[in-house]
Amino acid sequence: MRKVTSRLLFGIAAIVFAATLTSASSNNNIITKEKGMTVVNTTELTRDIKGFKGSTPVKIFIKKNKVVKVEALPNQETPRFFDKVKPLLKYWEGKPVSKAIEDEPDAITGATYSSDAIMKNVQVGLEYYNAHK
Repeated sequence: MRKVTSRLLFGIAAIVFAATLTSASSNNNIITKEKGMTVVNTTELTRDIKGFKGSTPVKIFIKKNKVVKVEALPNQETPRFFDKVKPLLKYWEGKPVSKAIEDEPDAITGATYSSDAIMKNVQVGLEYYNAHK
């Protein structure tokens, strides 16, 4: 009986350890440092946030608690519609993170799904940054 209990406890400990490592490694990909800035990559955070054709992840560059820039990452959106959304990425530049989280620009006519997804990605990314900085 002791052997069974100790094996069971060892197995549970191994699973918890593996889960902790997996969690830590995925967090390492979300917030990184690049050229003196903190970079939040929303690819893992926002898999369920969809534009018209799929996820629309972004990289958010932050320095001294202000958004420096937002970059679109590869996605499956139709290029001619996603091109309409690209100017929206500049909306958050220069804003303090706390203000950028609260602000919500208008959706882009003709690319509503894509622009809504970008706005949600930025909000989730900035909220994650605030919680983990």
